[in-house]
Amino acid sequence: MDSPTAFVAVALAAVSWDGVLTKAGSRALRHALDYREPFRNMSDAEMIQLFDRLLAQLRLEGSRQLMEHASAVLDPRQRLTAFTVAAEIMRSDGELVAEEQRILEDLASHLTISANQHDQILQVMDLLHASLVGNPVLA
Repeated sequence: MDSPTAFVAVALAAVSWDGVLTKAGSRALRHALDYREPFRNMSDAEMIQLFDRLLAQLRLEGSRQLMEHASAVLDPRQRLTAFTVAAEIMRSDGELVAEEQRILEDLASHLTISANQHDQILQVMDLLHASLVGNPVLA
């Protein structure tokens, strides 16, 4: 597995940790990859082939095993980026529920992300996804 494939594998494993890849999760994952090298230069057919390969591996091995294989390929910076992308995808549909928080904690552990980095990233996700309605400005 090369590092771009491993990067996608980590995000895919995170968004389908419970064995289900929802349409929204699939769409968010694809959106997160669309502007990144090398994915932005891949054709739709190439992206579909990549996802099909990883989904087959996910079905065969399960999320945890896929994540372990993928994390071994990534360098520390790539691991941090993969975690951040996974957190952003999971946070994009609203507040993190307890199960999603647990998944991200497991993911951080697999990727050797420190507790401090984990917390900082989730704080940024809260800012990124904060509501723009209902918070009055104090003068």
